Amino acid sequence: MTSIGPPSELPLPPFFDPGNARSWSYRPDEAGLLEVSSNWRKRHRIRPSAEDERLTLLLLVDAQKDFCLPEGASFVSDGGGGGAVEDTRRIAEFLYRNLGQLSEVVCTLDSHLPHHIFFPSFWIDEDARHPAAHTQVRAEDVREGRLVPDPGLASWIGESSEWLRRQAEFYCAELERGGRYELCLWPPHCLLGSDGHSLVGVVQEARLFHSLVRGSPAALELKGLERLTESYSVLGPEVEEAFDGRPLAAGREAFGGHLLNADRIVVAGQAASHCVRSTLFDLRRLIEAERPELMTEVYILGDCMSSVVVKDPGRGEVLKDFRQETENALEEMETAGMRVVRSTEPMEEWTG
Repeated sequence: MTSIGPPSELPLPPFFDPGNARSWSYRPDEAGLLEVSSNWRKRHRIRPSAEDERLTLLLLVDAQKDFCLPEGASFVSDGGGGGAVEDTRRIAEFLYRNLGQLSEVVCTLDSHLPHHIFFPSFWIDEDARHPAAHTQVRAEDVREGRLVPDPGLASWIGESSEWLRRQAEFYCAELERGGRYELCLWPPHCLLGSDGHSLVGVVQEARLFHSLVRGSPAALELKGLERLTESYSVLGPEVEEAFDGRPLAAGREAFGGHLLNADRIVVAGQAASHCVRSTLFDLRRLIEAERPELMTEVYILGDCMSSVVVKDPGRGEVLKDFRQETENALEEMETAGMRVVRSTEPMEEWTG
C-alpha cells in the first residue's frame, strides 16, 4: 500500500462539539480559534502547508445552511435520517483528523439573487401566477404558453420579453437535448445576504482552524450568480450560450487550472445528486483533457454527501428521488479511475 501523507491522524480538538452540526445558530469563536490553533500547531508539530511535498486539496461543495440543516430552504435529506447533518459532522471530523495531510481547503458557495431561471419567481402560468416549487419546465410548456418568463423581468435583463421567452424555450430544449436534468424550479435558496447562504457553522469552524494551523488561504469559490442558466458544477454552467450565441456565464478556466495544480483532490459536499455530481463530471472531463495521471488521485468521500429526495410536505410521499443518479455517477467516476472512499478510513490506507 502506498502512503499518501503523514501516517498518524490527529485527535479532535477540544472545542469541537459534533452536536453543533445540527445547529442553525452556531457560529465559531474566531478569536478563540486563533489562540487554540497556535498551541495545536506546536503540540502536534504541524508544519505549514507551503512545506508539503504534495498538494492535497479538499474541495467542499456547497456546505451551506440552506442545504445542510433541516430548517434550510433546500435541506438535502437523502430520504430520511440525518442526511446532510451527518455529512457535515463527518466532514468536520475528517478535516480535523487529517489536518496535517490536507494542504488546502476550498469551499464552493451556491450564490443566488431573487430571480433566476430555476426559481418560481422567474415564471408565470396562463393565469399570471407563479408556479409551485419543484415544478418541471419543458420546452413544450414554454412553446405552448403554459409557463413563460415573467415579462416584467425582461427590462433588467436588458432584453425584450420576446427575447426572454425565446431564450427560455431554447434553454429547456438544450437541457433535454443534452441529456441533463430537466429544468426544475427549486425553492429560493442560498440567496446572497441570507443566513442560508452561509457555510454551516461546524464547517466554517473547521476550515478556519485548518487555515490558522496550516497557514493556508481558505479560499471560497462562488457559483450560480448567472440569471439565465443553472450552475450545478463549480466548473461551468449547464448551458453555455444563449440562442443568439452570447455567453450565459463567465469561464471557470482559472479555477479549473487551480484544481489541476493539485497532486491529490478530495471531494465532498452537497448535494451528491446535483452539484457534487455535476462538478465531478466536469472535473473528469478537465482531467482527461489536461492531466490524465491525476484521475487516480481524486478521492470522493462517499459518506460525506447526500442525494436530493423531494417529499410532499403534506402526505410525505416521495415526489422526486435522485439517489439512483448519484449511484450511477459514482460508478462512472470509479470506472474513470477516481476512488470512492469513506471519511473514517485513514488516508494512508487509501490505495494510491
